[in-house]
Amino acid sequence: MISISLCMIVKNEEDVLQRILSCAKRFCDEIIIVDTGSTDTTMDIARKYTDKIYEYEWVDSFAKARNFSFSKATKDYILFLDADDIIDDKNIGEIIKLKSKLESTYDVVTMKYITATDEYGNPTFSFKRHRLVKRSRNFLWYGNVHEYLAVNGKVLDTEISIIHKPTSINKKDSNRNIKIYEKMIKEEVEFTPRDLFYYANELKDHKRYQEAIDKYVAFLVTREGWIEDNIRACIYMANCYQILEQYEKEIDCLLQSLSFDIPRPEVSCRLGDLYKKRLQYQKAIVWYKIALEKEAENNMGFQLKDYSTWYPHLQLCVCYWHIGDKEHSEYHNQKAKEFRPNDKRILSNEQLFMRK
Repeated sequence: MISISLCMIVKNEEDVLQRILSCAKRFCDEIIIVDTGSTDTTMDIARKYTDKIYEYEWVDSFAKARNFSFSKATKDYILFLDADDIIDDKNIGEIIKLKSKLESTYDVVTMKYITATDEYGNPTFSFKRHRLVKRSRNFLWYGNVHEYLAVNGKVLDTEISIIHKPTSINKKDSNRNIKIYEKMIKEEVEFTPRDLFYYANELKDHKRYQEAIDKYVAFLVTREGWIEDNIRACIYMANCYQILEQYEKEIDCLLQSLSFDIPRPEVSCRLGDLYKKRLQYQKAIVWYKIALEKEAENNMGFQLKDYSTWYPHLQLCVCYWHIGDKEHSEYHNQKAKEFRPNDKRILSNEQLFMRK
């Protein structure tokens, strides 16, 4: 059986830290906490679970802090988690099983990271992360913000899920990341393609839409981005143009994403929405059907399940109704209901079908 070191970096996490540590103690052989300047009871909570607590002076670099935490690990494999993550009983059981059967030839284990769920608990946004790594490989983190772990070797892909679940109390500085990027600009630090992409995301989130578009373009021009980031850049640019009411450019960006790979369900639905808005229902139907087809083989890519499940079915219900095909309209409404049984729109459609 392998042994696991949990490595975490924290700051002012008193509202969530006990929640994740109570999960981790069930399968981790060592818990390492690196505190970057807490002023609340975070350290007191951590001491209930481990004596391996280290204070670390924050230097505006998540990668450096994570690398410091990794340097303190002593077990076979290193697991990283954030304080506002949770792991349910089912997935804790899967990790315990993994510990007992994982062959030491594996260098990396991927797990699913669920960052958003709907009211039914269904994942709406998820992606895979290199979550468990062999300590002897000395893998390192890179990037001041939105850091990534550079890995190679033999990889085991799993469906084990970790859920990101912040509390309603949000003590995070919403300007923290953009401040770090703008400090890098001031210090004339050369941005990597990844930096450009995530800086553009921060600009978008801060409603600086034209600046965000410029950075997405600069990112794509490098032609060095990860394929999934390239596609997201096109989608996010389309979002910016939509808000700026430049709809033709919105379409151009969505279509540009097709140059990188087969259509992602989100892109297909967005194009379907645009045709539906123009009352071109037959064309909209084509795109919604594409969204329901088999997704691209992008195990590490972003998955927005709404766009490949209930949403295109609901829109197909509307489109078929408008072209007079009641049978297909009812069929797709029922398929949407399988995912959202209490959705008022779907129930209202059922009433309409009965009246007609």
